[in-house]
Amino acid sequence: MNKTLLLFIVDFLFLNLIALTRWESAEPVRPVTRPAPSSVAANAPTSQDQDLVDVMRQSLADEELTRQDLERKLSASGQTLAQREQNLSAAQSEQARLSAALGQSQQSAAELGKEVQVAQEETTLTKDQIAQLERELADKAAEAERQQAALAQQQQALAQLQKEQADSGKKIEALTMAVVVGESEKQQLKDQTVQLQDQVQTERAERIQVQASTAKLAQGVGQLAEQSGALTQEIRSNRPINANVLYSDFLANRVQTDFTASRKGLFGEVNRSKQTPTVFVTDGTQVYAILHIEDTVFSYWNPNYDWDKFGVSFDKPSGYQTTAGSLKFLSVDPRVVAVPVDASQVAALGAKVYPLATDPFKFPDAVLISGDKGYGEVGFKLDPSHPGYVKLDNRFFKRLFGDFSPSRGDLVFSHTGEFLGLMVNNTYCALVRDFSAVQTLPTGDDVAAEKTASLLDTLGAHVQAMPPGLQ
Repeated sequence: MNKTLLLFIVDFLFLNLIALTRWESAEPVRPVTRPAPSSVAANAPTSQDQDLVDVMRQSLADEELTRQDLERKLSASGQTLAQREQNLSAAQSEQARLSAALGQSQQSAAELGKEVQVAQEETTLTKDQIAQLERELADKAAEAERQQAALAQQQQALAQLQKEQADSGKKIEALTMAVVVGESEKQQLKDQTVQLQDQVQTERAERIQVQASTAKLAQGVGQLAEQSGALTQEIRSNRPINANVLYSDFLANRVQTDFTASRKGLFGEVNRSKQTPTVFVTDGTQVYAILHIEDTVFSYWNPNYDWDKFGVSFDKPSGYQTTAGSLKFLSVDPRVVAVPVDASQVAALGAKVYPLATDPFKFPDAVLISGDKGYGEVGFKLDPSHPGYVKLDNRFFKRLFGDFSPSRGDLVFSHTGEFLGLMVNNTYCALVRDFSAVQTLPTGDDVAAEKTASLLDTLGAHVQAMPPGLQ
């Protein structure tokens, strides 16, 4: 028997014994004192003692019944415990059987899972095959529809061909008739061709004669045109333009030229600027603005400095402004300076460009323009001692407008409107034949490296070394 179960039964019986005991009827046993022999008779049992004895007997009887009842309960509990042990053994046997059955069930479930997986794979494969078959069936149905449509088109084309064949038969019949008629007309055309060939031969001979006459006539016309063009050019080059027209043309085409220069001075930055109107002149390749050195911010007669910044710009009344990249000191005379101008700037400024005079001595006098002061016709003559210059004869100066006398910086034009040169002083005009430069000064915000003081001193020394009449 299990020890735990035995302890449980003993505790149960002990608790029942305590619960069934009548503690209120139990009395403590008093010690019995033996009476003295002389007083035995005197201490004979009384009725109270007899009641106590009866009570004790009754208690013993009740205790006996209780004990018997406990024995019955213990016996019943033993039977119940035996039955429970029997049931527990049966339950353990059943549990072992169920465990074995569970193992078999799990093994069967695993086998069934494998079979289910195989079945699912087969089912999936079957679905894919069905889908493939459905696609193939759809493709075949589409192909059948296409073939049916193509068959319908072929039938339609066949009907069209049959119709065209019928039309062609009719056309062939018509063409056959036309061929018969054409053969007849062909014979007639052959006869007409023979006649036309004879006429063509005759006309060809006549055309050769006309072409020869035309060539002679064209040659004569070309020679006449050349002579006429040369004559026209000669007339134009020898026809003088009125001085009023030249001055009006100058006023309409002069361009405002702005010169600026700056350097560091003792008390801050020193700035210098000057504005001078002038015209554009070209040698056929490059366009230049022509000026005298004294019409710029530089001079050969004042103390010269090394300028840090130097700029040249052209202004137009409409607000257009453009800059130049350099300033050239011409070889003919360092006092004559030229500013290169590109074609886009000329077009934007809208100014006329004067050509250089090809034959400056064609006329005995020229037109001198002194800006806003006035203009006039003046005679000039060559001075063999100063080649490259002409000397104006002030004695025969014809004043047409304004009250002035020739001075440096005045522009001189030929009577044909070509540019002759620039007055370098009050008497001599430097003839500008080209724009070759003895020195070139770039413009920009950093020209300190150009050493402008040294450059101007060198050019000034060259001018001071000239004969007194040219200075």
